[in-house]
Amino acid sequence: MVRTVAVTGATGFIGRVLVAKLAASGWRVRALARRVSSQEDNPFIEWISGDLGCSGALCNLVSGTEAVIHCAGAIRGKSWADFYQTNVIGTSNILQAASDTASCSRFLHISSLAAREPLLSWYARSKFEAEEQVSRFTQLASVIYRPAAVYGPGDKAMLPFFQSMRYGILPVPGNPGNRFGLIHVDDLVAAICCWLETDHPMIGTYAIDDGTSGGYDYTSIAMLAQQVLEKPVRCFRIPASSMRMLARLNLWSARLLNYAPMLTPGKVMELEYPDWTCDVSFLRKELVDWYPTIKLQTALPSLVKT
Repeated sequence: MVRTVAVTGATGFIGRVLVAKLAASGWRVRALARRVSSQEDNPFIEWISGDLGCSGALCNLVSGTEAVIHCAGAIRGKSWADFYQTNVIGTSNILQAASDTASCSRFLHISSLAAREPLLSWYARSKFEAEEQVSRFTQLASVIYRPAAVYGPGDKAMLPFFQSMRYGILPVPGNPGNRFGLIHVDDLVAAICCWLETDHPMIGTYAIDDGTSGGYDYTSIAMLAQQVLEKPVRCFRIPASSMRMLARLNLWSARLLNYAPMLTPGKVMELEYPDWTCDVSFLRKELVDWYPTIKLQTALPSLVKT
C-alpha cells in the first residue's frame, strides 16, 4: 500500500530536496505551492495550489495523509506582521487542518535554532511563537526540528558567503570567534525521512546540526577554505556600526518600495549572536538509524568553486 505524506514549503530550498527524496523512496507526496511549474510533474507528487492562508487548499493537502511535514515559513520581511502572518498564523492553520483529518496522526515542524532566542529578531520571535502553536494541538504526535544554518546545492542565502572565499575573503558579520552549527540539506532531509519511518511516535523539540563538536567559527572555516583553494583566505570583519546602519537603510527602503528585505536590524542581531551551536545527541537517541554524514570540509569544495 502506498503511503501518503503532506509537505508545505515544497518549492523552497529544503522542500524541493525533501519532496524529491520522498518520491524517490516510494512515498506519495501532497505538496503545497503557490505556483507549480509544468517541469515539476512526477507521478508520486500531487501538487496542491495555495498557501497557508487558504483553508480549502490545506484541507485538500492533508486529506488522506498519515503525516504532515511543515517546511513553509517566512525568512524575510519588513515588519513583525509579515513574519507573524506566515510563521505563526500559517502554522496554526496547517495544524488545525491536520488535526481535523482522521487519517493524520503525526506532525513535523521545521523550525530554527533562532527560536531559542526570540528577543533577537522578528524572525526568531515568530519561530518561537510558531512552536507554541504546535504545543496546542495535543491530538497530534508532534515533533519540532530546530536546524542550525542549512546549506547545500540550491541554497541562495549562504552561497555568496561561500563563493566570496574564491577571492580570498571571508566576510565576518560580528566576532570571528562567534560559533555556530551547520547542517547540509541532505542530512536534514535524511533526518526528516528517518522520523517519517519510525515505528514509535516521537514528540518533543530537537536541535540538529552536523555533529561537529563545538560547531564552527569564521576562522576555522577560512582555514578549511585555504586547504580547498590552496591559497590564503582571510577573515574580513564588517564593522558592527556599518552593518546596523545598512540594515536600517534597507528596512526603510523596503517599506518605501514594498519589498521583503533579508538584512534588517534583527537579522544583524542574529548574525552577531555569539553562540548558535547545539547538541544533536538528543535527536540521535530517537533516530537510531540516522547520523549526519556530510561535514563542511567534504561539501566545501563544490560550494566554493560553484
